[in-house]
This record gives sequence, C-alpha cells and structure tokens, in this order.
Amino acid sequence: MKAAISIDGLSKLYHLSGTVNGEYRTVRETLAEAPAAIWRRLRSRKALQKHAKSTALWALKDVSFEIQPGEVIGIIGRNGAGKSTLLKVLSRITEPTSGRVTLRGRVGSLLEVGTGFHHELSGRENIYLNGAILGMSRKEIAKSFDEIVAFAEVEQFLDTPVKRYSSGMFVKLAFAVASHMNPEILIVDEVLAVGDAAFQKKCLGKMSEVSRTGRTVLFVSHNMATIMHLCRKVAVLDRGQLAFVGDCQSGVAIYNGNCSAQTGSEVDLTDHPHRRPGCKPVLGSVRLLNSSGQATDQIMCGEAIVVELGIHPACSTSQPHFAVGFDDTLGTRLLTAATYLTDTSPPIEQGCRRVVCRLDQLPLTPGRYCLTLNAGPRHAVWTDVVDQAVWFDVVPADFYGNGRLPNPDWGRFLLRSRWHASAE
Repeated sequence: MKAAISIDGLSKLYHLSGTVNGEYRTVRETLAEAPAAIWRRLRSRKALQKHAKSTALWALKDVSFEIQPGEVIGIIGRNGAGKSTLLKVLSRITEPTSGRVTLRGRVGSLLEVGTGFHHELSGRENIYLNGAILGMSRKEIAKSFDEIVAFAEVEQFLDTPVKRYSSGMFVKLAFAVASHMNPEILIVDEVLAVGDAAFQKKCLGKMSEVSRTGRTVLFVSHNMATIMHLCRKVAVLDRGQLAFVGDCQSGVAIYNGNCSAQTGSEVDLTDHPHRRPGCKPVLGSVRLLNSSGQATDQIMCGEAIVVELGIHPACSTSQPHFAVGFDDTLGTRLLTAATYLTDTSPPIEQGCRRVVCRLDQLPLTPGRYCLTLNAGPRHAVWTDVVDQAVWFDVVPADFYGNGRLPNPDWGRFLLRSRWHASAE
C-alpha cells in the first residue's frame, strides 16, 4: 500500500531580516542612494554574505518520514520546533526550500482561524466557498451542508457575515467544513483550543470517526493527554529536525525530555520558550521552595510547597490576579491555586517584586510534574501565560505515618480517610 503522505528531505529556510540595519526607506531615498549602495555592496559582499547566514533560520531541516492511510499521527515539539511550518507545507500554503512532499488524496486543513474564509461573506456562503477551494462540486457541498451546520451549531447566524462571529463560532464553522468535506487527509493545528470544552470533545470524536473510515489525520497539540488519547503514532520535531517517529509513549517521553531543559529550583521567564504568543510579560521568574524554605526542584509527598513568582520589571498592571496550575507529563491539569479562587489579589505596588503562593500540603503521588503560570487583571483574559514554566519531582515520603511509601499506582492524589464499622 502506498503511503498517504511521503515526506522526503523536506527543508524550509526563512530569513529573519531583509536589510543589514533593519531600517525602512522611501522610494526616493532608495533611488537617490542606489549608485552608492551598489558600490558598497561590491565592497562588502563578504559582510553581506556573513549577515545573510546570521539571519537564516531553518524552520525545517531535512525532514523525512511516511504516513500510511488511516493513521492518526500527532505532531509534537516545543514552540519553534517547526510543527506549524510542516503543516503549512503539507497544506500547500507555503513552498519548501528543498525536498519533496507527495500527498495521495484530497487535503482538508484547519491551521488558523479564518484560513480560506472571506470575512464579508455569510456563514452559508463561506461553506460553499471553502468547499469549492477543497475541490468539491456544488452538489457534493449541498449533500453535506445540513451536517456541517448542525455540527457547527450556528443555525441562527448562518446568514450573518462571519466577521461578526466570535472566535469560538468561527472555529466551530471552520472545523465543521474541513471535517465534513470528506477529505482523505485531515490536518488540524491547535486552533481547536479556541472552542469550549464540549466542542473540543466533539471535534476529537469527529477526528476519531474520520480515522475509522480509513482517512488520515495529522494533529498538532501541546496537550499530551489528547495526543495519547487520539493518536497511535507521533512525530517529534526539535529545532526543525525530526527527532523521533514511532509509538506515542516513547515520543511523549522524548518531548518531555526536551522540555525538561527548564527544570530547576529557579527559572528565568524572560525568554521562556513556552510563553504563549501575544502575551505581555508580567511574570519574570519562578522559584520553588520546600517546607524549610530552601530552593529545590524536589518536593516530598505531603510536604508544604511555596511557589515564588518574580514580577517582570516592565509589568504595568497594578493589581493583577495570579494562578498556578499543576500539570502532569501528559498536560492534564491536576490542581489549580489562584488568587481569584480565594478572593485575594496581592497589590503590586512600586518596589514589589515578588508574589508568593503557599500550599500547606502537596497531595500528589510520586512522579514528575510542571507548573503553568497565569497573570492578568480580573474579569479579563490573562495578560501573561507560561506553559510548562518549571518542572519538578514529587518524591516518596511517609504520608500516612505507617512506614509505607506512596507510589503512582495509588492514583494521582493522596488523602487521609476515617473508617468505622456499624451494626446498622
């Protein structure tokens, strides 16, 4: 059987800057300085070549692997690993610098909210437009039209221009179109995070349904629990290169190992690779302290833990709220400690550089965990979000005071219970 997708020596090069000094010039300035610029270019060709090399970024470098028909494969890696670039090449949005991609079948892709949609057209018109882009005839689109509308839950707004849709409504309709147009290959980026929890569950069910019909699904996500649930195979990208292709458990272990570079008792968050795009820095650093007040990356079961958040010098929010999420290696949220849950908001006055969160008893079983940090004003979206900000280990300790050390087989959480017998 021929592969649904064959990727051979795929590379994509970007240049970070088109000019040496990064300045913008008018047409008049460019024409006036053209003779001098030519002379300078001839004299400094070596310097220009050196600069070109320094601004070159290989988003993908010699990536080769095959995906068989009916496979559901997860594409995972840290931010900047090349995942989105790979999907854009596969979706024919961008051309590779070198290498070759062979696609056997019609491709339906959902990479960014609004890709392939015209904002001035209604939802109804965009269904037909997007279907035509995917190569469907009007008759084929009409056959799937009612299913698309029902799945997207936008019946009431079907004849409203999509520019008036919320981001959630937009992504619902976009996913519904991409998944119901019967593509042999479905490519989905993490754009599903825009939808609510119920819709995300529906989307995952739809992708599973698509795969059972023998079609191929490529799925990018930072949520390892979703990857493990949906996929049987993963491809791990690291700095544009293919680090691993194979079973999910091994791939997720490699991914977590790559992320563990941010392990330690204190982490500088200034240029953290997992700060979400578009965030304004509020958080400058994070440090973990044990019950003795010592900086550490190992906490004992049942021990007190202190999360010390450093405020970024450029923070302009006077009274932000903070949240600390405890996640496992699969990205599953286990615990959340937040100021808005306790109706407290430490004022960030001038000169205040740290905010401290204390849990008197960490109820997690032994294992590896990470913190997701949030900061921002109340009743608004978070200004700053850093996923996998710091990793730490929970080590066994005599939680119950009976000499028995807890182990992960007991579940995720430790709790003390009281038992008694009754004749009634």
